[in-house]
Amino acid sequence: MQIHTTIPEMRAACRAARQGQKRLGFVPTMGALHEGHLSLVRAARASCDAVAVSIFVNPTQFGPNEDLAQYPRSFERDRLLLEKENVDLLFAPSVEEMYPAGAVTWVTVEGLSQKLDGRSRPGHFRGVTTIVSKLFHIIEPDAAFFGQKDAAQVAVIRRMVRDLNFPVEIVACPIVREADGLAMSSRNMFLDKQQRQQALALHRSLMLVKSAWETGETVASRLAAIGRSEIEREGSVRLDYFEIADPNNLDPLANVSRGALVAVAAFVGSTRLIDNILL
Repeated sequence: MQIHTTIPEMRAACRAARQGQKRLGFVPTMGALHEGHLSLVRAARASCDAVAVSIFVNPTQFGPNEDLAQYPRSFERDRLLLEKENVDLLFAPSVEEMYPAGAVTWVTVEGLSQKLDGRSRPGHFRGVTTIVSKLFHIIEPDAAFFGQKDAAQVAVIRRMVRDLNFPVEIVACPIVREADGLAMSSRNMFLDKQQRQQALALHRSLMLVKSAWETGETVASRLAAIGRSEIEREGSVRLDYFEIADPNNLDPLANVSRGALVAVAAFVGSTRLIDNILL
């Protein structure tokens, strides 16, 4: 596995990897890798000739009171995991490499970036779309792989790719869960034993909504009330949002007879977790 830390080096390595019409797959990460990330790498490996991964904790997608300084960083462990998955190229730039001094240019997906997580975390998606567009320009992948757990992010990036004519296929891969249903997340390591149990309320709430939908309930407000009440029953979990929306434009739905995204975000202690299902 080649490791590159500068943009010119990574750009040259990616061009070489694409020679002969080879298909290059890309998995952007912030490190602290878990089985969810590795499932994206395997999906890329299965459909591409070469695989590139980035590890970059992007400061512009964190708010002033969020966990940038505490965000887990485990580069050596991550490197070993990626080598075992036969990743070809690893891009691990510094903040200074990705954001030159005095940079004032942003990529913003208007409207969509203010929904779900974007409403709760102002400026978050501006940081995401800016860094992803920069990575797409550097790596020029044929396909990029994202986790369905970040459903709002997937919708925002799909729109950015469409609007800016990026020649990149966006592949959303299924959520990877622990045996008890908890969605895998780098932030799960912040949970103590009691909080780890409390966090299961998110998955339970989604399963209750799915069950109600499968038995004939299609009114979104009633379904959302079922999910919210389950979260509220776990007194130590503080709900951020519980919404039923169109998975493409993230607009709220009144009726889910044709399917929907059911998304939840909540704080367990000081750790913010997200989860969702597609009906």
